[in-house]
Amino acid sequence: MQNLIEGTDSNFAQEVLQSETPVLVDFWAPWCGPCRMVAPVVEEIAEEMAGKLKVVKVNTDENFGVSNQFGIRSIPTLGIFKNGKLVDAVIGAVPKQHLVSKITPHLVNPN
Repeated sequence: MQNLIEGTDSNFAQEVLQSETPVLVDFWAPWCGPCRMVAPVVEEIAEEMAGKLKVVKVNTDENFGVSNQFGIRSIPTLGIFKNGKLVDAVIGAVPKQHLVSKITPHLVNPN
């Protein structure tokens, strides 16, 4: 899926902080049940909002730097970044509509 990128400590600045498009970052880990529950929702959003939103998945077990930098204590944490800044976040597995309602105000052309 072209709109779904694996984020790492080494590419986070380029893929997220320097992105001209708003970015949804899914901080997750393979052992996390709620992370697995929200993953299909994140993938659907990546597909449906392609061109308006970039989606980056960061495995917190493998990327301590980024996780610590943004104070990620609970996963899944779904962070919304715009212009290099964390502008909103949702913690835990939430319904798709709730996540979409948090993302939409940050899109350049929401329609």
